[in-house]
Amino acid sequence: MATCPPYPTNPPRPHWWQRGWVRYGALTTLLAISGLVILALVREQTGTQGFLVGLGLAVLPVPLLIAAFRWLDRVEPGPWRNLVFCFAWGACAAALIAIIANSFATRWIATATADPAGADTLGATVIAPVVEEAAKAAAVLLVFLFRRRDFTGVVDGVVTAGVTATGFAFTENILYLGNAFGTDQLTGDSGFASVTAATFFVRVVMSPFAHPLFTVLTGIGFGIAALSTGRHHLRRALLPLAGLLLAMGMHALWNGSAAFGEYGFLAVYGAFMVPCFGLLTWLVIWTRQRELRTVREELPAYVMAGWLAPAEPHTLASMHARRLARQYARRHAGKQAARAVAQYEAYATSLAFLRQRGRKGRAGPDFAVRERELLGALWHRRDVARPALDHAARATAPPPVTPWPGYGTPGSHAGYGYGYGYAAAAYAGYGYAARPGGFAPVAPYGGYGHGHPAPAAPAFTPAPVPALFPAHARSRPAYPSAHPAPHQPLPHQPLPRRP
Repeated sequence: MATCPPYPTNPPRPHWWQRGWVRYGALTTLLAISGLVILALVREQTGTQGFLVGLGLAVLPVPLLIAAFRWLDRVEPGPWRNLVFCFAWGACAAALIAIIANSFATRWIATATADPAGADTLGATVIAPVVEEAAKAAAVLLVFLFRRRDFTGVVDGVVTAGVTATGFAFTENILYLGNAFGTDQLTGDSGFASVTAATFFVRVVMSPFAHPLFTVLTGIGFGIAALSTGRHHLRRALLPLAGLLLAMGMHALWNGSAAFGEYGFLAVYGAFMVPCFGLLTWLVIWTRQRELRTVREELPAYVMAGWLAPAEPHTLASMHARRLARQYARRHAGKQAARAVAQYEAYATSLAFLRQRGRKGRAGPDFAVRERELLGALWHRRDVARPALDHAARATAPPPVTPWPGYGTPGSHAGYGYGYGYAAAAYAGYGYAARPGGFAPVAPYGGYGHGHPAPAAPAFTPAPVPALFPAHARSRPAYPSAHPAPHQPLPHQPLPRRP
């Protein structure tokens, strides 16, 4: 008797609005229209000459801020398209929402209270922080929802929010500096005594980090939510909201500092803004160091399985060693090889973070598929990346440690076999011991040549990586056992011996 398959062999085609090019086109059109409208509004308020002056002055801090956020994201760099979207959203969509909403709310309050001065103060301290931070947070929310693979922790939240706020501050600075230049044109002031110079000093020199600092609090809330497990739905919803409320509060304090007296602005700046900026900078750098430690702790599992060379966890956990590897590849094989090494480093870092999420019960149903994708990407770049990483490992390796008499056996500190001083027993914490005969062999890699030929077929099949979940959990669409109790060790499968 013929039976029907349980699932259709040809899945239904997605609707037209679910296609990727339709969404990209709609988003690009929205941002382009917003940019044209905001350009017309700013030019109308400042005039053509004021707009050009404001544009020339407002663009000065943008490269520095973008470079700073990109530096923070060097451990696991996200795609540039996300940063371009965030900057465009902040400069176009968020700025347009803020201008329209703030103007409408201020006029309504002035009409209702018949007090234009009070309406301006209320609009700056209450309306503007709520509207502007909510508009900037929309970009972080979109990346969190639709680019979830690129949004894995606090650093990603900080970078996404900071770049969005940088774009918003860029447009706002054009408006303020253009209006200041128009005022100077009417009064005839120029030089250091002009309103333009004072506005430039306050907004570009003293506080270019103001808007990024506010919105980074929202990004931290989304980043902590990304680290939460799927069971904590309430926490995942409340953390971004708490970060948004903190951003609004700090923004309101900054805007209202002028109402605290003659030295209110300087008091808030010195006693609150600068310490908060220093604290958040320390927090982000500390988080970045934790990411490097995660790379060093998670990748040895793939060394034991033969996917990575023995020295790579140490090399990939050092930003200095990474830079040396890219420089070596560029010097001996050109820019394309350096780009391949950078991609290898990024994929290996993503692999370490993915395994950490699986070990802590935060892996999604696509854990195995994503792991195989990353391993395949590393394997196809191994012939180009491994000579550079090996050079960086030898250049940054600590001096070998001579064992004291009576401690261990001769050669127990041979570790990787290169004299790096790392023992093979360091990998016992992953649930299996080193195999007799040392680590799994890796395919030989030759020196750099011209171009990048297709990688040859592997000389051996790498051993499977020890599974993080039991077999019955992997056969289900979800992972009910992916959240073991803290005192229960995660199950591991023994690594099969090589013949």
